[in-house]
Amino acid sequence: METVIRFENIEKEYFMGKVSVKALRGVSAEIKSGEFVAIMGPSGSGKSTLMHILGCLDIPTAGNYWLEDQEISQMKKSRLATIRNRKIGFVFQTFNLLPHLNIRRNVELPLMYSGINASRRRKLAEKVLADVGLTDRIRHKPSELSGGQRQRVAIARALVNNPTIILADEPTGNLDTNSGNDILSIFSELNEQGHTIIIVTHDNAVSLRADRSIKIIDGLIVE
Repeated sequence: METVIRFENIEKEYFMGKVSVKALRGVSAEIKSGEFVAIMGPSGSGKSTLMHILGCLDIPTAGNYWLEDQEISQMKKSRLATIRNRKIGFVFQTFNLLPHLNIRRNVELPLMYSGINASRRRKLAEKVLADVGLTDRIRHKPSELSGGQRQRVAIARALVNNPTIILADEPTGNLDTNSGNDILSIFSELNEQGHTIIIVTHDNAVSLRADRSIKIIDGLIVE
């Protein structure tokens, strides 16, 4: 399998007033195409900071990051946004759905940023919503859905641009056990279809679904 993500000696430093906080302290790893990887660690360990860098939502203070052999550590925000929209799908613990739009319109949003016309957007959104079992809820707004259904919408939105990589930050954190297991099964199916899946979690039960885990404590990879 080819390497899709490689990062070397990544550091991330924040300042809270005059106080320096090192969220990442020189981490290095590789992720292969088609892998299912869990990034694990307790709250404050640096795992979400690493996900933001891998997802091109932030840049490191030091170190290098290659995404599909493209070095992007110091790219400008506009270029990062383009790469993010084309290659990465995001799923967040809090769903991040717009409450005033129905779920089809929510799923269409990444396609609007890509400049795809309305007819094509609608067809693509309806397809991915069917893939996650929500055809009968297509005109509902987020408030009319259960937590598990809202996370399915978030997954559909992540898939609609056909990204290479799906990044999920605590995707089962706000769900009951049954709904959480359903969502993890969707991720497993997507992985079997060839998607590279990276899940940030503190839950050992979630990490057991992955091929392997990267464990972070105090900004360092420990295993």
